Amino acid sequence: MKRAGSSGLTILLLGTVELAGCAGGVLDPQGPVGAGNRTILLNSLAVMLVIVVPTIVAALWFAWWFRASNTRAKYDPGFTYSGRIELIVWSIPTLTILFLGGLIYYGSHQLDPRKPLSSTNSPLEVQVVALDWKWLFIYPDQQIASVNELVMPAGTPVRFRLTSASVMNTFFVPQLGSMIYAMNGMESELNLLADKPGVLYGQSAHYSGDGFSDMNFRVRIVPPEAFAQWTAGLRGGGQTLNAGAYRELARQGQDVAPFAFSHVQPGLFDAVVRQYLPPAPGPSEGRGGNPRVHPDPLGPATPADPNARHERHGGG
Repeated sequence: MKRAGSSGLTILLLGTVELAGCAGGVLDPQGPVGAGNRTILLNSLAVMLVIVVPTIVAALWFAWWFRASNTRAKYDPGFTYSGRIELIVWSIPTLTILFLGGLIYYGSHQLDPRKPLSSTNSPLEVQVVALDWKWLFIYPDQQIASVNELVMPAGTPVRFRLTSASVMNTFFVPQLGSMIYAMNGMESELNLLADKPGVLYGQSAHYSGDGFSDMNFRVRIVPPEAFAQWTAGLRGGGQTLNAGAYRELARQGQDVAPFAFSHVQPGLFDAVVRQYLPPAPGPSEGRGGNPRVHPDPLGPATPADPNARHERHGGG
């Protein structure tokens, strides 16, 4: 009895831990867009369970009914076709696809990333640049910027304009919703809103090289008054983000601690998008590839002996 009780307690604790893991993710939204995404996920799950659960039950029932010891089961080796069975087999998945398509259509329009969010507060614009391997957040109206820390006022819609100074990347705050790509030489747009103050987790959701695992950022949701104090405090002094400082910032760097700029050169984000400021320089070593790495396991033939590789492969 003790062992049974211990096993039951262990299972209960494991279940509790798994449920606790939902906190901080897409199933624990902190804004209207995240809540809409969760609704679509749960509705889609319910629609799919409508076909999955009966299918599992039917498979178990068929296995039990047509067992070898059941003399009541009808054996009909000449059976080839049934219109009723065909109707059931095809109508259920067809309806499932139609329901899922309706949910996707509705969500695509209601949760369009470019669609402004309704609110009594004026939206805040934040310009986002994905770097190797860090995130730059520019507040054009306040003329300040931060690295690896996004600060948002609670209850205020935020309009993000996103680009990448290097390879394609993905901006994602799971609890706020709507993952979106940031691409070099292009601009994406995303509208989000946080309901209440708190600290959330943001990340890059697209592999982008050696420092990808460190390319995450903290999202601080603060009351509007605290946001105004934060911006005013930054303007008091510190670094200036101009073209020269941006070029240094764009160099590859891993595990970068959050810091801020007290002033930002006007038009810097547009210069990055239009590539007036060139893309990030990339790695300082290994440029052009390692000559020892080659698709041929025996290596390329040398210019002095163009037939060497052919002979090593056994050619005559």
